[in-house]
Amino acid sequence: MRPFSFSKTENTAKAVASKNDQARFIAGGTNLVDLMKKHIAQPEAVIDITSSLSAKIENTTKGLRIGAMVRNSALTTDSKILSQHPLIAKAVLAGASPQIRNMASTGGNLLQRTRCPYFYDTTSPCNKRKPGSGCSALKGENRMSAVVGYSDQCVAVHPSDLCVALAALDASVNIINKQQQKTTIAFKDFHRLPGDQPQTDNQLPANALITSIDIASHPFHKNSAYVKLRDRDSYAFALVSVAAALHLLGNKIKDARLASGGVAHKPWRWYAAEAYLKGKEANVENFKKAADIAISGLKPLSGNAFKIPMLRGAIETALQNCLAG
Repeated sequence: MRPFSFSKTENTAKAVASKNDQARFIAGGTNLVDLMKKHIAQPEAVIDITSSLSAKIENTTKGLRIGAMVRNSALTTDSKILSQHPLIAKAVLAGASPQIRNMASTGGNLLQRTRCPYFYDTTSPCNKRKPGSGCSALKGENRMSAVVGYSDQCVAVHPSDLCVALAALDASVNIINKQQQKTTIAFKDFHRLPGDQPQTDNQLPANALITSIDIASHPFHKNSAYVKLRDRDSYAFALVSVAAALHLLGNKIKDARLASGGVAHKPWRWYAAEAYLKGKEANVENFKKAADIAISGLKPLSGNAFKIPMLRGAIETALQNCLAG
């Protein structure tokens, strides 16, 4: 690991004031340390922000606010999360190991980088790691890669389970920038598709800092589910995952939310399938039709066509699981 300076800041204003392009923030460090060990990230300075950010989960006038320093493990036990947005706890429990959840921060979870094997193999070309070098996965080992939203520059997928739930719940991301200005980015716009700039994962401005996540109040807490399919039952990233939530009036669907991980460069919403479900009866037939709508038009790569029927089944299962609460 390359030598670097280390400092600790006490608040967000001091944190962003001390940040520059050669420095990196560290909170839980569950991704950054790995990247530094492999020389993918080589900061000259590391700024500890664990004392700068809120570790509180609070009710607001519009819903719930999750401080960026809230540990992932806290999201699985907090009474406000469990009563108002249980989908978040379900998604977090499907990811990582208990040890990692105890360290990982909510803000850092949004910024974790892809687990594409070529990104971590510094002997292979990777446009995300080294722009202009090529995408080894495009015609290489790509069973874990994207089936939608990718480009010939990058076929990597976003790894977070928490982000899939936050996408389904229409969360928003609060940030403070280098000029001390506070702004909010809708979660659907926070992560980006690769296009011709796959090295950029999200829309967070340079040297800005995530301070909290907001989730508006809504009626999806009674019927939600998270389904994750992977190579082994623990501590593995998703081949496909589905966050589903239904607002039911009796057996009729007033509103629906569907999002997936493991399929694109960002958490992916299935808007057409959601639109189909609105006003329909909550039954197996309509769930199957919604799944068929979601998978229509997907374009698998040479090694991941199996993801399409897998995704169809995961969507059907997640929607059926919603009926159990």
